[in-house]
Amino acid sequence: MASGTVLITGSTGGLGRATTLAMAGRPARGRPDLVLLGRPGRTLDGLAAEVRQTGATVRQIGCDLARLADVRRAAQQVKDLLVAGAVRPLRGLVANAGLMSADTHAVSADGYELTFAVNYLAHAQLIGDLLDSFTAPARIVLVGSNTYHQNVYRRILRVAPAVWRDPIELARPLPAAEPAGTQPSGIAYSNSKLAVLYYAHELQRRAPDGIGVAVFEPGFMPGTGLGRDQGAAVQWIGRAVAALPGVSTPAESGPLFASVVLDDRWAHLRDGAFVVKDTERTVEPFAIDPARERRLWVATEELLGDTVDPDVRPG
Repeated sequence: MASGTVLITGSTGGLGRATTLAMAGRPARGRPDLVLLGRPGRTLDGLAAEVRQTGATVRQIGCDLARLADVRRAAQQVKDLLVAGAVRPLRGLVANAGLMSADTHAVSADGYELTFAVNYLAHAQLIGDLLDSFTAPARIVLVGSNTYHQNVYRRILRVAPAVWRDPIELARPLPAAEPAGTQPSGIAYSNSKLAVLYYAHELQRRAPDGIGVAVFEPGFMPGTGLGRDQGAAVQWIGRAVAALPGVSTPAESGPLFASVVLDDRWAHLRDGAFVVKDTERTVEPFAIDPARERRLWVATEELLGDTVDPDVRPG
């Protein structure tokens, strides 16, 4: 894996930043080229400069994942870098970027519910555009979350589990006439993470030979930028909980994530294998459902097809 390039979304903060720096900090022989995809600006530029100081080859691509046209343009820029030989062959994609919008009225630039759009649809677009650009062996690792189901601890914390519906419905924002309390806070996030599991299973069935698909769960990690739209009170609680023993941090989980992407130990991962920090785990039975997975794939093609950007040449 270190002989190629790894593309990372959401690299500028929290888990993504820690993972990026863990990859960049490896010895030269074990270090991939890095392509950082994120919102353009000083934060992205500053991270790229920090990575360069390690000696790593890095490129940054400005992209707002809430705009599918941006995602398509970013994918084309990655292809252009590969064709020009500006980076080594594409061997890894880290679908890390995400958000948790407290209000499911919020919409992406394309009119889709914002959490579902960023956490799931944007990455499905990016991966779909680049799927034929990988050089095997390669790995696609998506960020999952155990919030897709509710155990006793999440019940105590009132973390809403996923309630699956047809993907076309999940992509619809809450109608303006319905009050925000109609849906439990966080349910859109949990639904998006169940969609990631279903997508990973179906993606493996359709991916070219030599590409392994896995899902990484960094552990319970409150207080990061993920909940930036949750309001000051919830963010304060998150920071307080983050200080408790046993709670994960980006500094702890970032190197573990980098290992799943790069190390031979994880070369066997396929079929949407679910890794929690440094241990492969079995998902709940309802999180493996070929019928739902096929339907999600078809619905995703329909949703993305509705937002085709005529200014982006086909890949």
